[in-house]
Amino acid sequence: MFYNIAVVGFGLAGRLAALELSKLHHVTVFEADDEQTPNSAGKVAAAMLAPLAESVLCEADLALMGLDSMKRWPEIVSELEGDVFFQQQGTLVVAHQQDKGDLQSFTQRIKPIAGHSAQALNAQQIAQLEPELANRFNQGLLLPCEGQIDNQAFYKASFTMLNKRKVQCVFNQRVTIKNGEINNRPFDYIIDCRGLGAKSDKLLRGVRGEVARLYAPEVNLIRPVRLMHPRYPIYIAPKPNHEYVIGATEIESQDSGAATVRSTLELLSAAYTVHSGFAEARLLNIQAGLRPAFSDNRPEVTQVGNVISINGLYRHGYMLAPALVAQVVSRIQ
Repeated sequence: MFYNIAVVGFGLAGRLAALELSKLHHVTVFEADDEQTPNSAGKVAAAMLAPLAESVLCEADLALMGLDSMKRWPEIVSELEGDVFFQQQGTLVVAHQQDKGDLQSFTQRIKPIAGHSAQALNAQQIAQLEPELANRFNQGLLLPCEGQIDNQAFYKASFTMLNKRKVQCVFNQRVTIKNGEINNRPFDYIIDCRGLGAKSDKLLRGVRGEVARLYAPEVNLIRPVRLMHPRYPIYIAPKPNHEYVIGATEIESQDSGAATVRSTLELLSAAYTVHSGFAEARLLNIQAGLRPAFSDNRPEVTQVGNVISINGLYRHGYMLAPALVAQVVSRIQ
Protein backbone atom coordinates (compact mmCIF):
# COMPACT_ATOMS: atom_id res chain seq x y z
CA MET A 1 0.00 0.00 0.00
CA PHE A 2 1.08 3.55 -0.75
CA TYR A 3 0.33 6.06 2.00
CA ASN A 4 0.46 9.78 2.56
CA ILE A 5 2.44 10.11 5.80
CA ALA A 6 3.40 13.07 7.96
CA VAL A 7 6.47 13.03 10.19
CA VAL A 8 6.33 15.68 12.91
CA GLY A 9 9.74 16.62 14.28
CA PHE A 10 13.00 16.58 12.33
CA GLY A 11 15.39 15.35 15.00
CA LEU A 12 17.08 11.97 15.03
CA ALA A 13 13.94 9.82 15.19
CA GLY A 14 12.13 12.01 12.67
CA ARG A 15 14.98 11.78 10.18
CA LEU A 16 15.26 8.02 10.52
CA ALA A 17 11.50 7.61 10.14
CA ALA A 18 11.40 9.88 7.08
CA LEU A 19 14.33 8.06 5.48
CA GLU A 20 12.74 4.65 5.92
CA LEU A 21 9.16 5.59 5.05
CA SER A 22 10.07 7.69 2.00
CA LYS A 23 11.29 4.54 0.25
CA LEU A 24 7.70 3.43 -0.27
CA HIS A 25 5.40 6.30 0.70
CA HIS A 26 4.82 9.99 0.21
CA VAL A 27 6.27 11.76 3.25
CA THR A 28 5.88 15.33 4.49
CA VAL A 29 8.04 16.53 7.38
CA PHE A 30 6.92 19.27 9.78
CA GLU A 31 9.48 20.98 12.03
CA ALA A 32 8.94 23.82 14.50
CA ASP A 33 12.50 25.15 14.04
CA ASP A 34 14.39 26.08 10.89
CA GLU A 35 16.31 23.59 8.79
CA GLN A 36 19.30 23.77 11.15
CA THR A 37 17.09 22.25 13.90
CA PRO A 38 19.10 23.99 16.66
CA ASN A 39 17.02 22.48 19.49
CA SER A 40 17.29 18.89 18.34
CA ALA A 41 18.69 16.62 21.06
CA GLY A 42 20.43 14.55 18.39
CA LYS A 43 22.71 17.47 17.54
CA VAL A 44 23.99 17.71 21.13
CA ALA A 45 25.43 14.22 21.34
CA ALA A 46 28.55 12.15 20.89
CA ALA A 47 26.34 9.60 19.07
CA MET A 48 27.93 6.67 20.86
CA LEU A 49 26.36 3.25 20.38
CA ALA A 50 27.02 1.79 23.81
CA PRO A 51 24.67 -1.04 24.86
CA LEU A 52 27.12 -2.56 27.36
CA ALA A 53 28.00 0.73 29.03
CA GLU A 54 24.35 1.77 29.17
CA SER A 55 23.34 -1.61 30.62
CA VAL A 56 24.75 -0.33 33.92
CA LEU A 57 21.63 1.81 34.29
CA CYS A 58 19.10 0.54 31.74
CA GLU A 59 17.24 -2.77 31.57
CA ALA A 60 18.63 -5.70 29.61
CA ASP A 61 15.92 -5.49 26.95
CA LEU A 62 16.97 -1.93 26.06
CA ALA A 63 20.59 -3.02 25.79
CA LEU A 64 19.48 -5.81 23.46
CA MET A 65 17.58 -3.23 21.42
CA GLY A 66 20.83 -1.31 21.23
CA LEU A 67 22.56 -4.32 19.69
CA ASP A 68 19.73 -4.51 17.15
CA SER A 69 20.24 -0.84 16.26
CA MET A 70 23.98 -1.44 15.95
CA LYS A 71 23.28 -3.89 13.14
CA ARG A 72 20.97 -1.41 11.41
CA TRP A 73 23.27 1.62 11.38
CA PRO A 74 25.67 0.38 8.66
CA GLU A 75 22.76 -0.16 6.26
CA ILE A 76 21.30 3.26 7.10
CA VAL A 77 24.66 4.93 6.47
CA SER A 78 25.28 2.98 3.24
CA GLU A 79 22.08 4.39 1.71
CA LEU A 80 23.18 8.00 2.26
CA GLU A 81 25.30 10.04 -0.09
CA GLY A 82 28.44 11.52 1.36
CA ASP A 83 30.86 10.18 3.93
CA VAL A 84 29.11 9.47 7.24
CA PHE A 85 31.57 8.17 9.80
CA PHE A 86 30.51 4.91 11.46
CA GLN A 87 32.83 2.90 13.68
CA GLN A 88 32.56 -0.27 15.73
CA GLN A 89 35.90 -0.81 17.47
CA GLY A 90 34.60 -0.89 21.02
CA THR A 91 34.77 1.55 23.91
CA LEU A 92 37.69 1.90 26.32
CA VAL A 93 36.76 2.64 29.95
CA VAL A 94 39.52 4.00 32.19
CA ALA A 95 39.94 5.53 35.63
CA HIS A 96 42.63 7.38 37.50
CA GLN A 97 43.96 5.64 40.57
CA GLN A 98 41.80 7.68 42.96
CA ASP A 99 38.67 6.69 41.03
CA LYS A 100 39.34 2.96 40.70
CA GLY A 101 36.48 2.25 43.12
CA ASP A 102 34.09 3.84 40.61
CA LEU A 103 35.53 1.63 37.88
CA GLN A 104 35.05 -1.49 39.99
CA SER A 105 31.45 -0.53 40.70
CA PHE A 106 30.83 0.17 37.01
CA THR A 107 32.33 -3.22 36.09
CA GLN A 108 30.11 -5.10 38.54
CA ARG A 109 26.96 -3.45 37.19
CA ILE A 110 27.54 -4.22 33.50
CA LYS A 111 25.02 -6.80 32.28
CA PRO A 112 26.24 -9.52 29.87
CA ILE A 113 24.19 -8.94 26.72
CA ALA A 114 23.68 -11.72 24.14
CA GLY A 115 27.14 -13.15 24.75
CA HIS A 116 28.84 -9.74 24.85
CA SER A 117 30.71 -8.78 28.00
CA ALA A 118 33.41 -6.40 29.23
CA GLN A 119 37.08 -7.36 29.09
CA ALA A 120 39.35 -6.29 31.95
CA LEU A 121 42.58 -4.58 30.84
CA ASN A 122 45.91 -3.92 32.49
CA ALA A 123 48.25 -1.04 31.68
CA GLN A 124 50.01 -2.93 28.89
CA GLN A 125 46.76 -3.92 27.21
CA ILE A 126 45.47 -0.35 27.39
CA ALA A 127 48.68 0.81 25.69
CA GLN A 128 48.23 -1.77 22.94
CA LEU A 129 44.70 -0.57 22.21
CA GLU A 130 45.47 3.15 22.55
CA PRO A 131 49.23 3.75 22.25
CA GLU A 132 48.93 7.41 23.24
CA LEU A 133 47.49 6.40 26.61
CA ALA A 134 50.55 4.32 27.54
CA ASN A 135 51.64 4.80 31.16
CA ARG A 136 48.57 6.91 31.97
CA PHE A 137 46.21 4.26 33.39
CA ASN A 138 46.81 1.03 35.28
CA GLN A 139 43.40 -0.54 34.81
CA GLY A 140 40.50 -0.33 32.43
CA LEU A 141 37.82 -2.15 30.48
CA LEU A 142 37.17 -2.83 26.81
CA LEU A 143 33.54 -2.99 25.72
CA PRO A 144 34.23 -4.65 22.35
CA CYS A 145 30.77 -4.61 20.76
CA GLU A 146 30.29 -0.84 20.99
CA GLY A 147 30.58 1.83 18.32
CA GLN A 148 29.73 5.38 17.32
CA ILE A 149 28.54 7.57 14.45
CA ASP A 150 29.23 11.19 13.51
CA ASN A 151 25.93 12.90 14.25
CA GLN A 152 26.75 16.09 12.37
CA ALA A 153 27.55 14.18 9.19
CA PHE A 154 24.40 12.10 9.58
CA TYR A 155 22.18 15.16 10.00
CA LYS A 156 23.63 16.73 6.86
CA ALA A 157 23.53 13.57 4.72
CA SER A 158 20.02 12.59 5.80
CA PHE A 159 18.65 16.01 4.83
CA THR A 160 20.40 15.77 1.47
CA MET A 161 18.91 12.33 0.79
CA LEU A 162 15.39 13.41 1.76
CA ASN A 163 15.66 16.38 -0.59
CA LYS A 164 16.78 14.02 -3.35
CA ARG A 165 13.72 11.90 -2.73
CA LYS A 166 11.51 15.01 -3.00
CA VAL A 167 10.34 14.78 0.60
CA GLN A 168 8.59 18.05 1.44
CA CYS A 169 10.00 19.63 4.60
CA VAL A 170 7.92 22.37 6.20
CA PHE A 171 10.08 24.37 8.62
CA ASN A 172 9.26 27.04 11.19
CA GLN A 173 5.78 25.68 11.71
CA ARG A 174 4.35 24.37 14.95
CA VAL A 175 1.51 22.01 14.29
CA THR A 176 -1.53 20.72 16.12
CA ILE A 177 -2.22 17.00 15.95
CA LYS A 178 -5.94 16.51 16.49
CA ASN A 179 -8.42 13.89 15.33
CA GLY A 180 -5.72 12.20 13.27
CA GLU A 181 -5.01 15.38 11.29
CA ILE A 182 -2.33 18.06 11.26
CA ASN A 183 -3.75 21.57 11.28
CA ASN A 184 -6.97 20.08 9.87
CA ARG A 185 -5.01 18.43 7.05
CA PRO A 186 -5.64 14.69 6.73
CA PHE A 187 -2.89 12.07 6.45
CA ASP A 188 -3.04 8.30 6.34
CA TYR A 189 -0.51 8.13 9.16
CA ILE A 190 1.13 10.70 11.42
CA ILE A 191 4.48 9.84 13.01
CA ASP A 192 4.97 12.04 16.08
CA CYS A 193 8.70 12.51 16.76
CA ARG A 194 8.53 15.85 18.56
CA GLY A 195 10.54 14.86 21.63
CA LEU A 196 10.15 17.57 24.26
CA GLY A 197 7.95 19.43 21.78
CA ALA A 198 5.23 17.00 22.86
CA LYS A 199 5.64 17.85 26.55
CA SER A 200 2.20 19.46 26.74
CA ASP A 201 0.67 16.12 25.68
CA LYS A 202 2.96 13.66 27.51
CA LEU A 203 4.58 13.34 30.94
CA LEU A 204 8.08 14.14 29.76
CA ARG A 205 11.05 15.75 31.48
CA GLY A 206 14.24 17.12 30.03
CA VAL A 207 17.62 15.56 30.84
CA ARG A 208 20.45 17.95 30.15
CA GLY A 209 23.43 16.98 28.06
CA GLU A 210 26.54 19.11 27.48
CA VAL A 211 29.20 18.49 24.86
CA ALA A 212 32.31 20.27 23.65
CA ARG A 213 33.67 19.70 20.16
CA LEU A 214 37.43 20.18 19.78
CA TYR A 215 39.99 20.14 17.01
CA ALA A 216 42.99 18.35 18.52
CA PRO A 217 45.68 17.49 15.94
CA GLU A 218 48.08 16.34 18.68
CA VAL A 219 45.66 13.64 19.85
CA ASN A 220 45.25 10.33 18.04
CA LEU A 221 42.72 8.24 19.92
CA ILE A 222 41.23 5.38 17.93
CA ARG A 223 37.98 4.64 19.78
CA PRO A 224 35.66 6.31 22.30
CA VAL A 225 37.07 6.59 25.82
CA ARG A 226 34.98 6.80 28.99
CA LEU A 227 36.61 8.25 32.08
CA MET A 228 35.23 7.55 35.54
CA HIS A 229 34.65 10.91 37.23
CA PRO A 230 33.41 11.86 40.72
CA ARG A 231 30.49 13.95 39.44
CA TYR A 232 29.53 11.99 36.33
CA PRO A 233 31.27 9.79 33.73
CA ILE A 234 33.02 11.75 30.98
CA TYR A 235 33.27 10.46 27.42
CA ILE A 236 35.68 11.38 24.65
CA ALA A 237 34.58 10.33 21.17
CA PRO A 238 37.03 10.72 18.26
CA LYS A 239 35.49 11.94 15.01
CA PRO A 240 37.09 12.40 11.57
CA ASN A 241 39.72 15.07 10.91
CA HIS A 242 41.12 15.13 14.46
CA GLU A 243 37.85 16.34 15.96
CA TYR A 244 36.70 15.07 19.35
CA VAL A 245 33.38 15.30 21.15
CA ILE A 246 33.68 15.47 24.93
CA GLY A 247 30.63 15.28 27.12
CA ALA A 248 28.83 14.10 30.23
CA THR A 249 26.34 11.26 30.04
CA GLU A 250 23.54 13.03 31.91
CA ILE A 251 22.70 15.90 34.21
CA GLU A 252 19.29 15.91 35.88
CA SER A 253 18.29 19.46 35.02
CA GLN A 254 15.53 21.12 33.02
CA ASP A 255 17.82 24.06 32.26
CA SER A 256 18.13 24.54 28.50
CA GLY A 257 20.55 27.45 28.76
CA ALA A 258 24.15 27.60 27.62
CA ALA A 259 26.80 25.40 29.22
CA THR A 260 28.03 26.63 32.59
CA VAL A 261 31.60 27.59 33.45
CA ARG A 262 31.76 24.73 35.94
CA SER A 263 30.73 22.11 33.40
CA THR A 264 33.01 23.54 30.72
CA LEU A 265 36.01 23.47 33.06
CA GLU A 266 35.23 19.93 34.20
CA LEU A 267 34.80 18.57 30.68
CA LEU A 268 37.96 20.13 29.33
CA SER A 269 40.13 19.45 32.37
CA ALA A 270 39.00 15.81 32.42
CA ALA A 271 39.96 15.48 28.76
CA TYR A 272 43.38 16.94 29.55
CA THR A 273 43.95 14.35 32.29
CA VAL A 274 43.32 11.63 29.72
CA HIS A 275 45.65 13.12 27.09
CA SER A 276 47.85 16.19 27.52
CA GLY A 277 47.52 16.90 23.80
CA PHE A 278 44.09 18.39 24.49
CA ALA A 279 45.85 21.39 26.06
CA GLU A 280 46.55 22.76 22.57
CA ALA A 281 43.18 21.79 21.11
CA ARG A 282 40.92 24.39 19.52
CA LEU A 283 37.43 24.68 20.96
CA LEU A 284 35.08 24.50 17.97
CA ASN A 285 31.88 24.78 19.98
CA ILE A 286 30.25 23.85 23.26
CA GLN A 287 26.57 23.00 23.33
CA ALA A 288 23.92 22.11 25.86
CA GLY A 289 20.55 20.56 25.22
CA LEU A 290 17.67 18.65 26.78
CA ARG A 291 16.82 15.07 25.92
CA PRO A 292 13.23 13.84 26.40
CA ALA A 293 12.64 11.21 29.06
CA PHE A 294 9.72 9.59 30.84
CA SER A 295 9.82 8.92 34.59
CA ASP A 296 11.17 5.38 34.08
CA ASN A 297 13.72 6.48 31.45
CA ARG A 298 12.29 3.98 28.97
CA PRO A 299 11.25 4.93 25.43
CA GLU A 300 7.74 4.44 24.18
CA VAL A 301 6.19 3.65 20.81
CA THR A 302 2.46 4.21 21.13
CA GLN A 303 -0.42 4.39 18.68
CA VAL A 304 -3.79 6.07 18.86
CA GLY A 305 -5.71 5.67 15.63
CA ASN A 306 -3.45 6.73 12.77
CA VAL A 307 -1.01 8.62 15.04
CA ILE A 308 2.13 6.71 16.04
CA SER A 309 4.42 8.37 18.58
CA ILE A 310 8.11 7.74 19.35
CA ASN A 311 9.39 9.49 22.44
CA GLY A 312 11.38 9.26 25.67
CA LEU A 313 14.68 8.14 24.19
CA TYR A 314 16.48 9.67 27.21
CA ARG A 315 20.24 9.54 26.58
CA HIS A 316 19.90 6.47 24.33
CA GLY A 317 18.92 8.22 21.12
CA TYR A 318 21.46 6.85 18.67
CA MET A 319 21.53 3.50 20.45
CA LEU A 320 17.78 2.90 20.24
CA ALA A 321 16.28 5.05 17.48
CA PRO A 322 16.82 2.66 14.51
CA ALA A 323 15.17 -0.24 16.35
CA LEU A 324 12.27 1.95 17.50
CA VAL A 325 11.71 3.29 13.99
CA ALA A 326 11.62 -0.30 12.75
CA GLN A 327 8.76 -0.92 15.21
CA VAL A 328 6.90 2.06 13.75
CA VAL A 329 7.38 0.88 10.19
CA SER A 330 6.04 -2.56 11.12
CA ARG A 331 2.76 -0.93 12.21
CA ILE A 332 2.16 0.69 8.82
CA GLN A 333 0.34 -1.83 6.66
